[in-house]
Amino acid sequence: MAGLRIESEQEPLLGDTPGNREWDILETEEHYKSRWRSIRILYLTMFLSSVGFSIVIMSIWPYLQKIDQTADASFLGWVIASYSLGQMVASPIFGFWSNYRPRKEPLIVSIFISVAANCLYAYVHVPASHNKYYMLIARGLVGFGAGNVAVIRSYTAGATSLQERTNSMANISTCQALGFILGPVFQTCFAFIGEKGVTWDVIKLQINMYTTPALLGAFLGILNIILIFAILREHRVDDSGRQCKNINFDEESTDEVQVPQGNIDQVAVVAINVLFFVILFIFALFETIVTPLTMDMYAWTQVQAVLYDGIILAALGVEAVVIFLGVKLFSRKIGERAILLGGLIVVWVGFFILLPWGNQFPKIQWEDLHNNSIPNTTFGEIIIGLWKSPMEDHNERPTGCSIEEAWCLYTPVIHLAQFLTSVVLIGIGYPVCNLMSYTLYSKILGPKPQGVYMGWLTASGSGARILGPVFISQVYAHWGPRWAFCLVCGIVVLTITLLGVVYKRLIAFSVRGLYLAHLGTKEDKRK
Repeated sequence: MAGLRIESEQEPLLGDTPGNREWDILETEEHYKSRWRSIRILYLTMFLSSVGFSIVIMSIWPYLQKIDQTADASFLGWVIASYSLGQMVASPIFGFWSNYRPRKEPLIVSIFISVAANCLYAYVHVPASHNKYYMLIARGLVGFGAGNVAVIRSYTAGATSLQERTNSMANISTCQALGFILGPVFQTCFAFIGEKGVTWDVIKLQINMYTTPALLGAFLGILNIILIFAILREHRVDDSGRQCKNINFDEESTDEVQVPQGNIDQVAVVAINVLFFVILFIFALFETIVTPLTMDMYAWTQVQAVLYDGIILAALGVEAVVIFLGVKLFSRKIGERAILLGGLIVVWVGFFILLPWGNQFPKIQWEDLHNNSIPNTTFGEIIIGLWKSPMEDHNERPTGCSIEEAWCLYTPVIHLAQFLTSVVLIGIGYPVCNLMSYTLYSKILGPKPQGVYMGWLTASGSGARILGPVFISQVYAHWGPRWAFCLVCGIVVLTITLLGVVYKRLIAFSVRGLYLAHLGTKEDKRK
């Protein structure tokens, strides 16, 4: 058995160095290494979960058309939304499970569901009919498997001290962002296989540009299960970093301490859930509106919009990774609450800049033809633009703001400099708010099992990703960008107000316990 040592390191991943703790924690060398090996396996799990969503996102529409000619744009919208719906349902279930059983169980089951769903996705061409419904089920199950995000975050929160928490949460968010960025890259690498590909007749498996990414996702899932079996161990520490006794533990230790008792501040819990919902709601609607907004304002063709907006969203992903790494340094000096407030203010400034001003108006599209603008289409049809072939001739299609959108005649243009400045600011504010919400939430909950609470937080985010696109598509279609962004600015102001009201309550569980104990002591002295 390794000897006891004074533990004076924060997490050494992504640039952290020894000697950063302000207190000494006795921990065995073996326990320390096992704890961080387990946490890093969950970093990988988060990365693969994100890749599982994004690796097929660019090919869903042509694959859906190929397997079922009856599929239309409206059904595409349901296929896209099914992932978030599945995750919203599964997150509280897996979270509850992880509170009372070893975390390996919900993790392995969730990943197995994702593996099975990816295999089903590769076989949706086999049934003689109703193929589109099989695809809907496959994507919904992939989302259901992604409900393990709640388990990943609750495990990490419970296995880190207060001082380690922000770093570990930032690393999880970084892995999640990298997964979303690299998924489409992996998809592109398989494009050379082509639509036809090769067929393995014995098992009726078609290996082509549509199925190969899903099969890769299934393979990586199996590898992930093996690593979890081999490496993941149950660990729980209190806010100071001391080992805590918990039902999830699979081994005994004489050095364990009891989980501190006390009530969780439910007002703070509800407030963070509302804040997190708004944060994801706003970013989801922003992602949705980018393509139709740029096509209306700058008369971009579909090919130009897909190319330029794709570059913009990819740049936002890279920016998010940089922000996640940088915010760890600022949180030590400023604190999570202040950074969250600053992030919301930056988001508000970003949307305020997007408000149309001046006397210059967008180019009007007079021809009575489809240009993929929102009034002429369902939300699913807007998404179709992402899968249009670059080889198609879109130059003959009319460009600009459709005459059918009445607001085009009186709403000033949003200049490109305005738009790009707003993109940069929103790209800074969103990852900051996302990370600080998770970090504050985990600290408020304390060392008790957080699975159910993390499940509800993840579910609220999934609901936001469903409702955000619906909200913005309706408002933008009927009233245009001025009203849409005014309403968003109003929502952010209300969110900042809510944060101000609960600001003093957003403190760590252990800090709140000390504060309440101090108040109790003062009351006793008065008596």
